[in-house]
Amino acid sequence: MSDVSITTDDARSRKDGVPATGYAISMKNMTKTFGGVKALSDVSLDVKHGEVHALLGGNGAGKSTLLKILRGVQPPDSGTIVVDGIPLNEHSTEASQRAGIAMIFQEMSLIPTLTAAQNIFLNQEPKSAAGLIDDRECRRRARELFEEFKVDISPNEMVGNMSSGQRQLTEIVKAISQKSKILVLDEPSSALTETEVELLFDLLRQLKKDGVAIIYVSHRMEEIMRIADRATILRDGQFVLTAPISELTLDEIVAQISGKETRSLDRAGQTSTVKAGEAFLELKNVSGARKPVSASLTLRKGEVVGVAGLLGSGRSSLARLIYGLNPPVSGEMTVKGKPVRFASPQEAIDGGIALVPENRLREGLIGSHSVASNICLPVLKRLSKWTMVSKKLSKKLVDEQIAALRVKTDSVNAPILALSGGNQQKVVVAKSLATLPDILVLDEPTAGIDIGSKTEIVELVREMARADKAVLLISSEPSELIAASDRILLMANGRIVREVAINELFSQDSKPDERMQQARQRLQVLIQEVNSND
Repeated sequence: MSDVSITTDDARSRKDGVPATGYAISMKNMTKTFGGVKALSDVSLDVKHGEVHALLGGNGAGKSTLLKILRGVQPPDSGTIVVDGIPLNEHSTEASQRAGIAMIFQEMSLIPTLTAAQNIFLNQEPKSAAGLIDDRECRRRARELFEEFKVDISPNEMVGNMSSGQRQLTEIVKAISQKSKILVLDEPSSALTETEVELLFDLLRQLKKDGVAIIYVSHRMEEIMRIADRATILRDGQFVLTAPISELTLDEIVAQISGKETRSLDRAGQTSTVKAGEAFLELKNVSGARKPVSASLTLRKGEVVGVAGLLGSGRSSLARLIYGLNPPVSGEMTVKGKPVRFASPQEAIDGGIALVPENRLREGLIGSHSVASNICLPVLKRLSKWTMVSKKLSKKLVDEQIAALRVKTDSVNAPILALSGGNQQKVVVAKSLATLPDILVLDEPTAGIDIGSKTEIVELVREMARADKAVLLISSEPSELIAASDRILLMANGRIVREVAINELFSQDSKPDERMQQARQRLQVLIQEVNSND
């Protein structure tokens, strides 16, 4: 039985308008157990008015559980929740909303068949004198909100037709429209371009001035260091620390998240120079049905080539074309000097190419299957004798891949969804490597995973290059591209516009602890330049 004390009083309705505490949110001694496993153990979180408070931790640290309790989605086993000095004793999403709490989940809640305006005012629609929903007023108010926050989206736009970034911004505007005093953002920038991230940060700074308390969850440490005032770190369902960001270095944060000395991306990646060998993959003026457009590139044995660009620049389209998902309509593609024209992924696999897709849960894994089943799936023919899959061969393959990629799982028969995001991603990579490719295409391989796992993935990419694989790495994170790549291709509007050598991004005159920051900034400027010039 829960001993949480909660009331349904609206924290914003106090007569004096002054909270009895300095905290907008105070969660004390929160504990939550699932099936005998403690997701949270005596965790506390205090967030001030007018601050951006980062909630950090690795996959499985308990962040999502804590936030779902705050939002009323899940009941805690014990602990207290206080909003503006007023304890709550009704645990529901409605009670949380009345208390002024709004949350934007990583899995967006917008309805694709409704317009932006209809989504923003869903369940709180303005009514006409006759008591009917006033669509015109919805559109007017939505337009005012978009203009106020400088978001270029039409209120009449169907959500299903929007880009991922537009949907994320609409979700944020929807939360803001509720006049919330506490705003929770879970990976808000995962679908945003660099320009949209800057817009998001401008929104947050404006909300801070208005006294809104903001809880910000992200695995992108660069953003945390830029936007957050304080941070709380969880590890394995337990509280680790709360401290001002100004008192923490990036390496200290990474170490506290992982519980051990772990290198950040600023120091991960290349530890030695590997000389590139023969050309494994060449594209000459290759175009898809829409994107890419006249793309030319050479990918050599033993090298990692990064691909950078804004959302919609054609990076994923390039990957899908190479893998045979979207066959080319013109141009020439060769693998080890032989012309190829893959009409399906199976043909690409047979040609020595593997793809780690952008969305691991939708395209890279079968959620209802085990770890072992997911790893074996692409190579069942190789593992079979006559019509039966060999258990001995399957076990050997799975054990080798789990050991090589350092996948953490209680059992190879565990459901894939029981693994952390980082370990799920390693299984996707293991699936690809099981096909014995010479060429590996990685599309956003670290999306949604913690900094420790990101570092492991980057180091794994370099290991692949040292093992004489050729790797094409698509990423939205400059640090990741710089740490892993030998050179970087810049894309804009479906075209490969420019190639940049890694040493071009570094200034030899800068201090060691400033070199990576300056290189990131240089790469971001180049991405913006090629996009504006193309």
